[in-house]
Amino acid sequence: MYVLLVASAFNSLTQRVHAELRDHGHRVAVELALPGVNLTDAVRRHAPDLVIAPMLRTALPEEVWASHTCLIVHPGPVGDRGPSSLDRAVQERVPRWGVTVLEAGAEMDAGDVWASVECAVPPVGKSDLYRGEIADAALRAVLLAVDRFASGDHTPRPQDPATVRTRPYLRQECRRLDWEVDSTERVLRVLRAADSRPGVRDELLGAEWYLHGGHPEDRLRGRPGELLATRAGAVCRATTDGAVWIPELRAVRTPGGPAPVKLPATVALADRLPALRERPAPLHVNPGRRTWSDIGYREEGQTGFLSFSFPGGAMSTDRCRRLLEAYRTACGRPTSVLVLGGGRDFFSNGIHLGVIEAAPDPAEESWANINAMDDLVEAVLTTTDRLVVAAVGGNAAAGGALLALAADEVWCRSGVVLNPHYRLMGLHGSEYWTYTLPRRVGAAVAERLTCGALPLSADAAVRLGLVDRTLPCSPTGFADEAARLAARLAALPATRSRIAAKKERRERDEAARPLAAYREAELAVMRRTFFDPQAPYHALRRAFVRKEAPSGTPEHLARPVPDRHVTTPADGPGARDRTARVIGDRTARVTGLAVHDGAPDPAGC
Repeated sequence: MYVLLVASAFNSLTQRVHAELRDHGHRVAVELALPGVNLTDAVRRHAPDLVIAPMLRTALPEEVWASHTCLIVHPGPVGDRGPSSLDRAVQERVPRWGVTVLEAGAEMDAGDVWASVECAVPPVGKSDLYRGEIADAALRAVLLAVDRFASGDHTPRPQDPATVRTRPYLRQECRRLDWEVDSTERVLRVLRAADSRPGVRDELLGAEWYLHGGHPEDRLRGRPGELLATRAGAVCRATTDGAVWIPELRAVRTPGGPAPVKLPATVALADRLPALRERPAPLHVNPGRRTWSDIGYREEGQTGFLSFSFPGGAMSTDRCRRLLEAYRTACGRPTSVLVLGGGRDFFSNGIHLGVIEAAPDPAEESWANINAMDDLVEAVLTTTDRLVVAAVGGNAAAGGALLALAADEVWCRSGVVLNPHYRLMGLHGSEYWTYTLPRRVGAAVAERLTCGALPLSADAAVRLGLVDRTLPCSPTGFADEAARLAARLAALPATRSRIAAKKERRERDEAARPLAAYREAELAVMRRTFFDPQAPYHALRRAFVRKEAPSGTPEHLARPVPDRHVTTPADGPGARDRTARVIGDRTARVTGLAVHDGAPDPAGC
């Protein structure tokens, strides 16, 4: 079938629906529901068999739903209605929730039900839940609804009025925190329910801020509301019975001013933060403790596990350097397998565009950040005394996806979406991609992935050779499943010989073309882009971090894929060099950006 996705943004769920519908043999295109865009005309031009709205903030025009079957993906169980469904589920700490696919009609969320799937609600932030359990349930429901529609003999069922509960938008007055009264448990629920957007509006150090994200702290204590310490860019604030770590802040927008950028808390507070003790993130955290650390390490027998989890998957210069230091520490341990990642949310989205945008000199910060990313990737590529596994439990994009490819094996949770390209940000890219990507998939496929700029499901990535294994498990179960497989890998007699063969191959590749040559060539293009004030990168970066809507649907999304009239370019001599050349040409022609992640808010590239 030809399926048209109508969405307010090409967010994580829309990307996953796009990728998995393609996997199931459907032709798929996207139209963004943007201010000033005639959606009725756009749908008429496409003439799709079916319209699906994975994430829509506005109602579909009657002309659309009256002439096409339009399926709305609502992040709530049957009968739940309203724009803050998931926010309320997290803030009220419900144990189970669900996703409903219903038919669009005159009344919002009131249409007949085509499919509904339940899911668990673990104690995580809204954006993490949205990309995890909610996305898994949504895909099951969407695929079931599409199959039922294609059968031609399914009748959707009307909603039972007795089960309907319509609730209004969750405004800031319902999210307000009273630090003199609220327990740690309530503070966490409120913060987690708004961790991406809109944040929790609060007063801190004489100014108004939106607080984003929250993690418990079981040892630090102080007067309720007082700032107690800093750690890896976060601030620790006392509650009535403990404390919480708040990783990010966003200033309140001033009338007529630009949209403020979400930043690490200490960066946002840099001009007013009092002298607080920096409590370094412990690399080894006792399992019984309740504290926050964005990087951790543990061992089980011959296997080391270096985990990391950065808000939005964005890796600033500081985060890259700290992770590199931890990686070197892990490589000093007597293990034969090192697992990198393993968390349930974002693996990585590459450089931190928000910190870059807020820097006094964004070009210099861009340069420092990409070099820090390259240093980390180089360390992984040159590890020859053990096998390195990238355990990708959450989505990865741009330099973050290429960080994973530096490992010997890449394992992805089955629901992961990969975006191994840079061109939507007007960048050629670095992280040694001109070495690692063609090495895995060949120059022709590398060119198609980087130039096409479309999301890729984990299953499709395995078929292409980009990923070695998918793990069909829940987001919560991914770390344990990866640990089980890693322990088995470390115990295999063949692992030692694989390590030796890996070292020999690295030496051969180095003799053929040194890694330094790949890095030099990539960074030469990146440097020209960073330090050219007219380069599209600067406007695209600004639009992305400040959430500026594009003027229209980008061409690569509006074009149906797979396109019956396009064939994959043949591989052959010179194809790898052609890949880099084409990327450099096409980034100069990029217009419009539509890669926001909806409930979450990734800031990387």
